[in-house]
Amino acid sequence: DLGISVHSKKTVLSEILERFPASAELMLGAMAIAVLMAFPLGILSAVKPYGTLDSFSMFISFLGISMPHFWLGPLLIILFSIQLDWLPINERGGLDHLILPAITLGTAMAAMLSRMIRSSLLEVLGEDYIRNARAKGLSEFKVIVKHALRNALIPVITILGLQIGVLLSGAIITESIFDWPGMGTLLLEGIYNRNYPLVQGCILFIAAIYVVMNLLTDIAYAWVDPRVRLA
Repeated sequence: DLGISVHSKKTVLSEILERFPASAELMLGAMAIAVLMAFPLGILSAVKPYGTLDSFSMFISFLGISMPHFWLGPLLIILFSIQLDWLPINERGGLDHLILPAITLGTAMAAMLSRMIRSSLLEVLGEDYIRNARAKGLSEFKVIVKHALRNALIPVITILGLQIGVLLSGAIITESIFDWPGMGTLLLEGIYNRNYPLVQGCILFIAAIYVVMNLLTDIAYAWVDPRVRLA
């Protein structure tokens, strides 16, 4: 029981559950954008390190980390909604409404993930079992995908698990920019209206998501690395 909302007189939990699907949709969209951007950049950088492609990938990652949501979001709106008129500006609707806020929220995560994938994969590619796999005549694709990438995923899974909670809490700015009806805007409404039961409920719910995702991350370790199951 999280209490009663001061203004709507509804239960806080019911208000959170009304808004959570929109936040979950935005979070999944941002994660999809991040994974689709990060894995190719990180893998290509690790396979051809210290070359032109690596430098370009790391430059893109640096840009992604450097751009805050409150700057990138309005920039995307000006470019793709106002100037080009390709995508809608605000509110929740179809897939076209999700693209801009998902890119805004997922860009920094993609930059962080690509750097983590690169460093982890570079470390794994120097191991003895990778040299043995190459000595057996396996193709470079099989060596990377079947042997190297899976062993390089543990730190990546850690980042992904932690970032889910970050995406939920960090979506406040993105949701307010795009008028997205999720938990971020609900939390802001509670703060503006001094609706303290609602604010406390939102924060407690986000904290619970953090705990659950940490548990699922630990379970994912055992799936990726059998040594964790043995321990």
